[in-house]
Amino acid sequence: MAEVINMPRLSDTMEEGTVATWFKKVGDSVKEGDILAEIETDKATMEFEAFYEGELLHIGIDEGQTAPVDTLLAIIGEKGEDISAHLGGTVAPSADETLAPVVVDTLAKESAPALPDNVEVITMPRLSDTMEEGTVASWLKKVGDTVNEGDILAEIETDKATMEFEAFYNGTLLYVGIQEGESAPVDSLLAIIGDKDTNVDEAIAAAIASTSAPAVAVEKKTASAPVASPTAAPPAVKSAPAPVAVQNTSGRVIASPLAKRLAEERGIQLGAVQGSGDGGRIIKRDIENYQASGSVAFAAPQGIESVEEMANSQMRKTIAKRLGASKFTAPHYYLGVEFDMENAMSFREQYNAIPDTKISFNDIVVKATALALKQHPQVNSRWYDDKIVQHHHVHMGVAVAVEDGLVVPVVKFADELALPQIGAQVRDFAGRARDKKLTPAEMDGSTFTISNLGMFGIENFTSIINQPNSAILSVGAIVEKPVVKNGQIVVGHTIKLTLACDHRSVDGATGSLFLQTLKSYIENPITMLV
Repeated sequence: MAEVINMPRLSDTMEEGTVATWFKKVGDSVKEGDILAEIETDKATMEFEAFYEGELLHIGIDEGQTAPVDTLLAIIGEKGEDISAHLGGTVAPSADETLAPVVVDTLAKESAPALPDNVEVITMPRLSDTMEEGTVASWLKKVGDTVNEGDILAEIETDKATMEFEAFYNGTLLYVGIQEGESAPVDSLLAIIGDKDTNVDEAIAAAIASTSAPAVAVEKKTASAPVASPTAAPPAVKSAPAPVAVQNTSGRVIASPLAKRLAEERGIQLGAVQGSGDGGRIIKRDIENYQASGSVAFAAPQGIESVEEMANSQMRKTIAKRLGASKFTAPHYYLGVEFDMENAMSFREQYNAIPDTKISFNDIVVKATALALKQHPQVNSRWYDDKIVQHHHVHMGVAVAVEDGLVVPVVKFADELALPQIGAQVRDFAGRARDKKLTPAEMDGSTFTISNLGMFGIENFTSIINQPNSAILSVGAIVEKPVVKNGQIVVGHTIKLTLACDHRSVDGATGSLFLQTLKSYIENPITMLV
């Protein structure tokens, strides 16, 4: 049976999503756990994985397109299956598809008890891209309460933040599956909303049988929580009533985390806001609707707001993905040093006095670094899950800024090249990089990387390791400053460098010894020619 996948709600404030990349195309085989697509939300770009097995039969939102939450995203089923019934119009989301970024198995399974009419099953939502389980921090509704669409049901702690979780249905809260303070995996049975006269025991049994996650243990006393008798009035109407301010008699300001954050961003004092939540609790809509009483303290400027939106290029997306993976997988640490550049400046002046010769300080740093790496292969290495590969050749990656981001062409066997050869290669790479003329082979195989922002006046900075390299060197500007030499304060020139290391493959002592060797070459550059 074909499974319909809708645009998921990947954050608590997400109203629409953009498909950045499809990793599967129509006709491809899909296994549970495969990454189907990357989806851009209002907060981040997240990987969206499959929770079914079969063939990708249909893609409803193409790359670069934006669509509201619950719009038909894709259909997975058996090869050759007729899906015309799903394409005749807007596909209505199931309860679970609306509330979580994963699609729960079809509720009407032949082997499962039928879910009563007018009952909606709510599962633990995936409120962040890395969330695997959630903790219910507090319930704002209790069993038997009337729930209107848009009401805040609970506050859920994820691996990143505590978020308000709102209702998407009208009815009565019939059952709470996860108590305050308890944690459960994504897709676990969180709650059931339905008509007051629903048989709660039957609804719970059908809900547990229909969800894809392991059932959360159900206590009989919870299952039989008080609900209205069959003769009670019909369920609440679909339209939610306007929020009504409630007097807070507790003597303290009670506000949801989201309301607190919004108030802080907008400079609103919570004590001046009247809450419309339970017990006078201040919630999101109270902050959004708040208007300060009295006269305006100052006249707002009558300027015109202006923005420009630019779609992210594939280069920018790739840079974001690779650097994000490096920063959050490799345990970075940083070693900062300051070198005396007086001898290097004299050396460069004399070297450039040779006819038809022109070298830069960057060329000196590249050559000195390459020679130092030959003596410290532990730094000139790559980390893999099952091994560390130490290189005895030096392929130096040199970061070059281009309009769309950053590229890293590679100077092969940099330790064996003369200074003018290094300079010529770097200038050639930089020029062709800006014209987008570099080949993939010229950007592959680096064993170490240098990033130099000195020409922009940056004195000190840190870089993210260009994986799978184990380290990267950040080079700042040469600065004229007072220095102490032989007990006297004199005018000198220094440069600051920062070595970022992957602690899995390069220990602190190892990185320090490498920098000592590099210092000897840069402060005495004549030794590079010996």
